[in-house]
Amino acid sequence: MGKWTAKPGLAGRALRALRIRLTASFVLLFALVLVSVGLAFRETLGVVLSEQSERLLDREWAAVPGLLKMQRGELVWAYDAENAEEVFAVERLRRVLLLTDAQGNVLEMSSGYAALGEEKPELIRKAIRAPQPVTVERQDARGRPYLVRMGGLRDSGKEFFLAIGLPVEDMMHARSRLSRVYFLVLPVMLLGIAVVGWFAAGGALSPLRRVAEAAQTVSVGNLGLRLPLHGGGDELDQLIETFNSMMERLELHFKQIRQFSIDASHELRTPITAVRGQLEVALFTAETKDQYRDAIVTALEDVDRLGQIVKSLLLLAQAESGQLALREKLVDVSGAVAELADQFRLAAVDKGIELTLEASEPCMAVVDRTQVERMLFHLLSNAMKYTQPGGAVKVQVKREASALRLCVSDNGPGIPGAHLPHIFERFYRIREGRPGNEQGAGLGLAFVAWVVRAHGGTIHVTSAPGEGSSFDISLPQKGVDVPAHAEGLPATFSSAQDGDSSRLEF
Repeated sequence: MGKWTAKPGLAGRALRALRIRLTASFVLLFALVLVSVGLAFRETLGVVLSEQSERLLDREWAAVPGLLKMQRGELVWAYDAENAEEVFAVERLRRVLLLTDAQGNVLEMSSGYAALGEEKPELIRKAIRAPQPVTVERQDARGRPYLVRMGGLRDSGKEFFLAIGLPVEDMMHARSRLSRVYFLVLPVMLLGIAVVGWFAAGGALSPLRRVAEAAQTVSVGNLGLRLPLHGGGDELDQLIETFNSMMERLELHFKQIRQFSIDASHELRTPITAVRGQLEVALFTAETKDQYRDAIVTALEDVDRLGQIVKSLLLLAQAESGQLALREKLVDVSGAVAELADQFRLAAVDKGIELTLEASEPCMAVVDRTQVERMLFHLLSNAMKYTQPGGAVKVQVKREASALRLCVSDNGPGIPGAHLPHIFERFYRIREGRPGNEQGAGLGLAFVAWVVRAHGGTIHVTSAPGEGSSFDISLPQKGVDVPAHAEGLPATFSSAQDGDSSRLEF
């Protein structure tokens, strides 16, 4: 039979490539996630810092009215010089500050605000008229960023323009530094993730490696190999179950092939040996023309039997390999069965057997007429062969709502229950209770089973020793708009025997 193996190293290279792809996908996924998280963190940090700056400006803006008072017609800073907290607050406010009157005349400008430049009179008048103070972004001459809160200030019926600046360079630098550190550490994290992913992928692929190694060692001698489940209940367990199921089918098929080879060689050797023996006897012992003729006739009978076996083997092999495709069409099955039954009537009369046909007229069904006729031919041949003189063989045909029913029954010797599960196997024959000259090749019922299976049907066998046998076949029918009743047939029929009978469903 030869050995079925994978190319050496091919499975290992494929698993390594798969492991690399899994690890790369793992790293890429985490890289996308971590970069997205880093960018989102950077933006969130910027928003948080901006909100903190806004809140700080709000507090400082709210503190100005309590520290800047109108005295003798002028705005002055009113605070306790002995109070360190108030002194610190005023110094902080005056660090970046601009105070003007309504006409834009500068009353106070800190050196920090001077670096930002003077404000235009139009902007000052617009800010004084605005209902709420506004916040703008400014940069000094060195490009350092500031947030500036500006608006109107009213005291003792006079209007003033006030602008307070807050440097935010440190906050922006903090965000940049954190982002830079994060993205510098990111490659190190990805390297660690790659190492973890490599080992994780290796552990996940270990069941696949066992399957690949097992597939490389498969040969005819160890088809009983099975892999244990790793217990995860996942796709890998499904793969292992599929592999084990495949091995079971392969083992069964190889056993069938081996048994078929043994049976076929035995069946072919028997007639060949008989032909050789007849010719050798005739060659060494025959003296007259009649003796030679008798030897040749006997040899020809064995050759004919050999030809029938070969023909049956070829037909069955073509059927099971898919080369014998069904050619289904709408036919009158009752008419076809009547024509086939006529071929057996003369043999039935000679043997003293009552052959009856019960069929509806017409019985239309979609089937392969040739294969159905071959199937019934084998069943009728067996029934006629094993039914004794004075017995009866009955064929029934009827069309039901969704199936075609065919039944061939006889009152011959019957089939012992122990043999029923095997009668559709190739070369299986029942020897007890049957004359030697009535032994067939054991291929007819195997072909019957294929025809039923090819039509998607079922076959039920009801039989008991001394009570005959009944083969009841049902072939499914769909989309055939024909009457389902069967005139002239009883409402129900069954060839099941009372008492100790056996029933097999194929």
